[in-house]
Amino acid sequence: MKKTLIILVATAFIVSCGNKEEEITTATLIENGDAMAIQDKRDALVTEQHEISTQLKELNAKLKELSPEGNFPLITAFTAEEVEFNHVLELQGSVETDENIIITPEMGGILQRLYVKEGQSVTKGQMLAIIDDGGMGQQLAQMQVQSDLAKTTFERQEKLWNQKIGSEIQFLQAKSAYDGQQKAMNSMRQQLGKATVRAPFSGTIDDIITEAGSVVAPGQTELMRIVSLKDMYIIADVPETYINDVIKGKNVEVYFPVLGKTLDAKVSQTGNFINPNNRTYKVEIGVPNKGDMIKPNLTARLKVNDYTNEKAILIPQSIISENADGEQFVYKLTDIASENAIAVRAVIKTGKTKGDSIEVLDGLTAGDQLIEEGARSVKDGQEVKIITY
Repeated sequence: MKKTLIILVATAFIVSCGNKEEEITTATLIENGDAMAIQDKRDALVTEQHEISTQLKELNAKLKELSPEGNFPLITAFTAEEVEFNHVLELQGSVETDENIIITPEMGGILQRLYVKEGQSVTKGQMLAIIDDGGMGQQLAQMQVQSDLAKTTFERQEKLWNQKIGSEIQFLQAKSAYDGQQKAMNSMRQQLGKATVRAPFSGTIDDIITEAGSVVAPGQTELMRIVSLKDMYIIADVPETYINDVIKGKNVEVYFPVLGKTLDAKVSQTGNFINPNNRTYKVEIGVPNKGDMIKPNLTARLKVNDYTNEKAILIPQSIISENADGEQFVYKLTDIASENAIAVRAVIKTGKTKGDSIEVLDGLTAGDQLIEEGARSVKDGQEVKIITY
């Protein structure tokens, strides 16, 4: 008896070591990369799986023979309810502003002086820089002397003419000379005004591009960038299929990934042109910019409420199957008695999705009991057993 006990203990020890060795080998097969060993292990597992499957079939057959009522498919169920369904269209847009420009001079010459620096706030019309006028200021002064003389001459001739003294031609010549001088001076003032660079709107000098002393060309040389962060908006491209849904006034949830900030806005404008290259149209969403945190060209993720159904029936997409005709269907429960019921196929028509759920437009009504887990393992008219957790 003692000898037998020793043999049994030894055998158990060997089996234990063998199992440990097998576990270790299984855990390290992939790491070792031994293709033959991996193949042997796989074949062994397939054989074992086949044997287990065969045993399960035999056991199930016997159970069915001994207890037919215990072989009903086990399912879980839920009640279809009406809920408010807000569908959103997710888009990506970019922040823009109309008040973000590069200022160029209207007159060529030497950039004589800059009156601002980077980061400085300026108001509309404020002097930013001045360009050498090339002597036009002196010319204007000389023209002023000539204009004063022409004015004096005209006033004297006018007095004489009013007293019926002198000829009409002398009066008209004096008037014409004075008017011509005034027009010439106004033209010179306009030209001279181009030597002064002024802010087109209130904002911030973001960048000084050209330094004082440089030669500049009209309309070509970039002097500085001025930006205003007050009137910001987002531009996004919307697929043309949503042209009747994404319209002016629609609610938009705006998220800025870089800032980690979310805010609510509305569609302020929609485009009237469909881009033939990508079949989209543009929408504009105005955004408030408290604290000037939102910058031009910042990326934004948008969720546009393009559809709302206040009495929608939503079901999990996972319970929907499709027949050979392409029809979608789910299983409803009828003749519910205690834990048992009959599964009946119901063809449905679906609408928009929301996460893992989908809207049912036709085929179901509020209060219907639907199969959830086990929906793909039952047949039309089959008796099932409802389980609860």
